[in-house]
Amino acid sequence: MTIHKLGIAIAISGLLSACSSMGVDPWQRQNLAKPEMALDSSPLTSALDDHIYFSKEASSGGRSFGGGGCGCN
Repeated sequence: MTIHKLGIAIAISGLLSACSSMGVDPWQRQNLAKPEMALDSSPLTSALDDHIYFSKEASSGGRSFGGGGCGCN
């Protein structure tokens, strides 16, 4: 019975330590800073699309904000 408990303890500790090394190391940040790693692959097109969207909606600000151009939130 103690061998069974030991096996469970090892399995649980292995599962808990699986996410302990998450994150970006300093020498890997240069790869994330490359233009091809950007979330937005075409910033000019996105800026134009945002301009058209906000012009049609008569609002300003980011899309993540609540409310519209009428001033009501």
